[in-house]
Amino acid sequence: MRLVQFCRRGAEGSVRVGVEGQSGVIDLKAFDPSLPSTMRKFLELGEKGMGCAERALSSGDCVVPRSDIQLLSPVTGPDKVVCVGLNYRDHCLEQNAPIPTEPIIFSKFPSAITGPYDDIQLPEESQEDDALAHVAGFTVANDVSARDWQMKKNGKQWLLGKTFDTFCPLGPALVTTSALKADVHNLGIRCLVNGEVVQESNTNQLIFKTEKLVAWVSQFVTLCPGDVFLTGTPPGVGVFRKPPVFLKKGDMVECQIEGIGSIRNAVV
Repeated sequence: MRLVQFCRRGAEGSVRVGVEGQSGVIDLKAFDPSLPSTMRKFLELGEKGMGCAERALSSGDCVVPRSDIQLLSPVTGPDKVVCVGLNYRDHCLEQNAPIPTEPIIFSKFPSAITGPYDDIQLPEESQEDDALAHVAGFTVANDVSARDWQMKKNGKQWLLGKTFDTFCPLGPALVTTSALKADVHNLGIRCLVNGEVVQESNTNQLIFKTEKLVAWVSQFVTLCPGDVFLTGTPPGVGVFRKPPVFLKKGDMVECQIEGIGSIRNAVV
């Protein structure tokens, strides 16, 4: 089967999942109204969804002529876009790069995906003037890092060391910008491990303030409601201590930001 995402011409924005047939694309939701409208939701059905698509293809019903549809990317809004670098031997050779001994992984944001026949748009400059108006609020995050993966593996790219499951605790609430009593760029911030302060600073030490970060990132990626920025880590991290100190099973980590709250996470 050749599964596609499409919209009917004149109904752009109304996404449907289809399967390509001999005379056009079979609209799966028209064939079975219980089916979802997006590929991501369709794939979540597993074998049940695939079986329904096969029945639709066999039936030949609910066909939309190809001239009436616009093909979209097969998947939109994926949770992740995982990319593999330096995975062609001849590409390594052309740049004198060593042949990797394990896969090198990087990522693209889901908003980078576009349709099979859509334009590739060059980026434009973005302004800071109203960037803060697009920030819903602030919360506390713990940027947990696997330093062995970050510094010794994956070509020393940061991604894998930062993105293990559970490595980004967030909370305890989203404090709206208007509800903050103090200047968000003048708040105490600290981290405790087993009750002992190991990191402490103030958000007035940020090199790039929130509005600069939002304006900068929005130059190359579309920001969506719910997107999260982790704006930096204060001094005192374990890997730079002498001797280095690393989290271990049984530790309790607490991260605090003045006026926003505190999060506590056990290491297991």
